[in-house]
Amino acid sequence: MTQMNLPVAQETLSQMLDRMVPAGADDADLYLEQSTSESLALEEGRVKHVSASTHQGIGARVIKGEVSGHAYTDRLESPALMECARAARAIAEGENKNRSVSIHTGQPEHQLYQASNPALSATMPERKELLEKVDRLARSIDPRVKQVFANVSASFSTVHLLRMDGTLLSDNRPLVRLNISIVVEQNGKRETGSAGGGGRFDLNRLLEGSETERLTREAVRLALLNLDAIPAPAGPMPVVLGPGWPGILLHEAIGHGLEGDFNRKGSSAFSGKIGERVAAPGVTVVDDGSIAERRGSLNMDDEGTPTGCTTLIEDGILTAYMQDRQNARLMGVEPTGNGRRESYAHPVLPRMTNTFMLAGHDDPKEILASLKQGLYAVNFGGGQVDITSGKFVFSTSEAYLVENGEIKAPVKGATLIGNGPDVLTRVSMIGNDLQLDPGVGTCGKGGQAVPVGVGQPTLKIDEMVVGGTGA
Repeated sequence: MTQMNLPVAQETLSQMLDRMVPAGADDADLYLEQSTSESLALEEGRVKHVSASTHQGIGARVIKGEVSGHAYTDRLESPALMECARAARAIAEGENKNRSVSIHTGQPEHQLYQASNPALSATMPERKELLEKVDRLARSIDPRVKQVFANVSASFSTVHLLRMDGTLLSDNRPLVRLNISIVVEQNGKRETGSAGGGGRFDLNRLLEGSETERLTREAVRLALLNLDAIPAPAGPMPVVLGPGWPGILLHEAIGHGLEGDFNRKGSSAFSGKIGERVAAPGVTVVDDGSIAERRGSLNMDDEGTPTGCTTLIEDGILTAYMQDRQNARLMGVEPTGNGRRESYAHPVLPRMTNTFMLAGHDDPKEILASLKQGLYAVNFGGGQVDITSGKFVFSTSEAYLVENGEIKAPVKGATLIGNGPDVLTRVSMIGNDLQLDPGVGTCGKGGQAVPVGVGQPTLKIDEMVVGGTGA
């Protein structure tokens, strides 16, 4: 990245870094970001909402021991930048280091996605036609479709990261997403169904491929399914989880507990258990931010560390935590490329990228056939988890009552209640059908939201508590 591409001169960035880093600092960086986003939303057969936004700014961070000083500004004039540097340094006090940084350009190890704005691949009229196509198709599938909501969005962020040693790294990050929600009505009863997809690629992929039609049909299918759903049973029972998006349960109930900050502070249910068995044999969980074009992938994390595949649990044994630079240093391990921030205005936290369980050897059909009486949970809605205890509650958006290995009826109102570490030990069958989610995940932590991916194969859990309204 040449100096002419930077919205702030390299000399000014060097002066900021010199001013903000005290003697004895363990780490420091400047995070310069420029972002644009565009969104179109359809409602009642018409595109009613169009939005576009841009933002830019710089975050300055200094780290000494367990203390981190973070300041930011959206004004890129020299006085504001120098004040930002002073503010970051004030939290990490120390004598002046009298240092002079020489900036040298580096390159991320990966090139996992295009370096251009995905919105440029489709005009506004083409995006409008895409949404109208969704509306027409949904209504043609079934006359019970009464309302169609659809949204297509595209964003593009360019980040420049200047490390304490003078290394300047840059990354261009595209992101697109399509969301579809359908309302159906029968005999005065209304139900909804939703589907979506996206990733780090061009909008053209949504316009030209079959993905939009597939997602539309899926949203209609789920809505119609709910019309015939019966109240979910309640009580402890075996549960089979479908592949793909049900990995959100793994993400929330287990993944957050494997992030470095919680474990360094001893507040995770997995704290101090490296090398111990925490899951059933055959359970292997990884976090991989280096999968091409995935929603949770990055060429480098928000500290400039290359992303990669970190094995967290291997054959049931806890092997690693996800680490940013600060927590890795304090725990005496290497960073794993999981330092993430929502924007220049946010501090770095260790966060997941694409977190999923690897495939096993069982046939998914045999897994379902082994379920004598229980629940088959295929899709999930929202959920909550307590990091310290690992306890979670998740609601299903598509689930079925199963008897003697056969699906009997769809159910509604089912919730799964349990403890993440405990559930891992109750996995008895692991399918050979690993799937990743369609590209819709957003993770919240510390008031920050970042795009993520999840996934898993079909799983059988010998017993979980199901909350429901049925007998």
